[in-house]
Amino acid sequence: MTPGGRARYGHSGAPAGVPGRRKQAGGGVVVCQSRPDTAVPFRQFVLKTHSRCNLACTYCYIYAGPDRSWRDRPPHAPPGTVRQTALRIAEHVRAHGLRDIRVDLHGGEPLLTGPGPLLDQAAALRAALPPDCRAHLGVQTNGTLLTEPVLDALAGAGFRVGLSLDGGTPGLNRRRLDHAGRASWPAASRAARLLARRPGVFAGILCTIDLTSDPALVYRSLRALGPPMLDFLLPHANWTSRPPVPPGPAGPTPYGDWLCTVFDLWWGEPGPAPRVRLFTEIIGLLLGRPSTSEAVGLSPVVALVVDTDGAIEQVDSLKSAYEGAAATGLDVFRNSFDEALGHPGMTARRLGADGLCAQCRSCPLLTVCGGGNYAHRYRAGGTGFRNPSVYCADLERVIRHIASRLAAEVRAG
Repeated sequence: MTPGGRARYGHSGAPAGVPGRRKQAGGGVVVCQSRPDTAVPFRQFVLKTHSRCNLACTYCYIYAGPDRSWRDRPPHAPPGTVRQTALRIAEHVRAHGLRDIRVDLHGGEPLLTGPGPLLDQAAALRAALPPDCRAHLGVQTNGTLLTEPVLDALAGAGFRVGLSLDGGTPGLNRRRLDHAGRASWPAASRAARLLARRPGVFAGILCTIDLTSDPALVYRSLRALGPPMLDFLLPHANWTSRPPVPPGPAGPTPYGDWLCTVFDLWWGEPGPAPRVRLFTEIIGLLLGRPSTSEAVGLSPVVALVVDTDGAIEQVDSLKSAYEGAAATGLDVFRNSFDEALGHPGMTARRLGADGLCAQCRSCPLLTVCGGGNYAHRYRAGGTGFRNPSVYCADLERVIRHIASRLAAEVRAG
């Protein structure tokens, strides 16, 4: 399973913290528009090429979570949807004079039907985009279907390939099983070896934190695979559906402690090390740079998702909150991406400090933490997303730890 997004608003009204909708006569939805001359345009487009997955990871928030809209989606994006999506992206690029965009092809598992649909998507994009705009193409895969011919085809089309793993050993990937309960590691490890031999194509590894796994072993085993980037992800959880806790006694910040162990190993590397996205984001924010990730910081969201049926949606992480949390009611056949900019859900995630609860706004770590991932703030029963992150204490732990290490380095000269 890999990140992405789809669904529809399943509530009669938006949850607290999200600007509401109003109904037109006849049942249509009027989307509250933000001013198009001040809205920050989308620069990242996550396109679902396949809505099914060949794995059944035990922690998957898409296929085992509260949102079941994937069942009603086409298994793969039809050619007409691919072409229309490319035209909508090109329309947005021209409207905002964009020179660089990022397009990530996701699933489910995007390689379930081979590289052909991905190559078709790349060709459609290049045919539609103006010549002065560069599209950086990526594919996020579980690696089980990545072979040398497939990698050759993707590399030839200009794709960079990201791999999803829980570690660099069979035992660390024990939760990543197929639908028959078989281990995915043999095929995924083959993919890792293929990518390690193609550093110009290897985008990096996404790893969801498992507190039952030794952080030092996870980091060192993944580092041994030679990725240029590692992204350690907090499990998608919230105040209603709490994060997994380790067996036995645990301190108040188990995820923060786990990340601090990894940070110290990474910070102490004697030679070149892979970029660890969360750590470099926090360091940049501590030094006054804007964030480029939804995990931390206050920078406006610049990504949207287009599902296999052409639905325009918010990021998939919202699906961990409730049925329809990622939906907008818009699609590429009827609506432009400028209309999506003004959708209440998109607007709520672009408000910066103004979109946070009072506790977050008064926190000294506000500009670095930024309230954490939007999806992790959800609480059912009235407050919606107007809460601190369920990982608030963990984020404070790792941010203060990194700040302390950085300050010590500065003092040492």
